Amino acid sequence: MKYPRTSAALGCLIALMVTACGNKTPTDGLSGVVQGTGASSMKSAQEVWVAQFQTAHPGVTVNYSPDGSGAGRTAFADGAAAFAGSDRALEDAEMAAPSRQCAADTTPINLPVQISTIHIIFNIGGVGELTLSAEVLAKIFTGQITNWADPQIADVNPGIALPDLPITPVHRSDDSGTTESFTGALAQIAPATWTEGPVNRWPTRYGGEAAQGTSGVVAAVQQGNGTIGYADASGVTDAMASARYSPDGIATPVGPTAEAASAVVAASPRLEGRGINDWTLELDRTASGYPFILVSYAIACSRYADSHTGEIVGAYLSQVISEEGQNGAVPQAGNVPLSGELAASIREAAATIR
Repeated sequence: MKYPRTSAALGCLIALMVTACGNKTPTDGLSGVVQGTGASSMKSAQEVWVAQFQTAHPGVTVNYSPDGSGAGRTAFADGAAAFAGSDRALEDAEMAAPSRQCAADTTPINLPVQISTIHIIFNIGGVGELTLSAEVLAKIFTGQITNWADPQIADVNPGIALPDLPITPVHRSDDSGTTESFTGALAQIAPATWTEGPVNRWPTRYGGEAAQGTSGVVAAVQQGNGTIGYADASGVTDAMASARYSPDGIATPVGPTAEAASAVVAASPRLEGRGINDWTLELDRTASGYPFILVSYAIACSRYADSHTGEIVGAYLSQVISEEGQNGAVPQAGNVPLSGELAASIREAAATIR
């Protein structure tokens, strides 16, 4: 069962969006080329944002390479990218390390720009609906439950004929913010079973099948039988089956909805000790009925060593976080648009980039 994304009616049709939505006239003479690198989960949204921005600023070329969150953070730190897309914010040690892109004695900022759900996708011949509890899910991905006919799965799926079929869990092979978000959720909802905490590299001792990137996980699940994996909403199609989640197997199960993602973000405070324009969030994944959400960040310099680069990045990220940018990405990326005071605060922060 595929759960609905936020309505595409929130923005213009993707084919018209870059002409009819903004109705912007190129002004300001902004020109140049900037490189962004990062999360594959942001690929679809970045394509929309780049099209919008380059229509408004035809003298600018923005490139985005979806090489993965870890690659994006590394490229930003090394000066190979002007901004990074990452499925987690920079950690304290990364904040303290100087970036070649940033002006001396300044630190980067982390801006949440894409909120989405993580779907627990599965492919079991003859099974179209599936509910998983916190413990059952954690035991599947740690190799403690290995067959779909296991009584622990049957207990939370009354009336569903589950086959005697080996389970093949599929995980990311690369350094992945989606993995870190998924395992971070497991650490909060099933700490006795998932003892690794949030990790961006899958622990190899748990076995399973490894696949590169979001598209690799989706392909491996689709092409197998008895497979289960995790993927952000941008990579999940209506033809795929997504499991519902019930914390204890008794409560009413819920699917990956925009409302659930918004509830988690609304209940999550900012990380203390960061600058006034940094919006790193400490996610409380127990704040809604569905804990598997992904908050993706744009990582940028607060002030760039090259002021021209800073002007372009600031203008681009302001477009990304604008109402047009957030709503316009929905049909293609399935993101949950930023809204309310949080959106306004992040827009103010983006406007300070120089």
